[in-house]
Amino acid sequence: MDNPLNKAPILNDEPAVESPMASKPLSITSEQLLREHGVAFIIHQGECYQLRQTKTGKLILTK
Repeated sequence: MDNPLNKAPILNDEPAVESPMASKPLSITSEQLLREHGVAFIIHQGECYQLRQTKTGKLILTK
């Protein structure tokens, strides 16, 4: 299985387009974020964090 930590992140160098909802924070469901894998990797200040869903449905964020 591929290790997502070994893959370079996909970055969009295009400037963000101002939208009518730009003043609202991003809202996303855990299903959209985790998808069928049940895990997402988040890069924050150069550090990689893993967000995963447990068998009981709780979310765990680890470094």
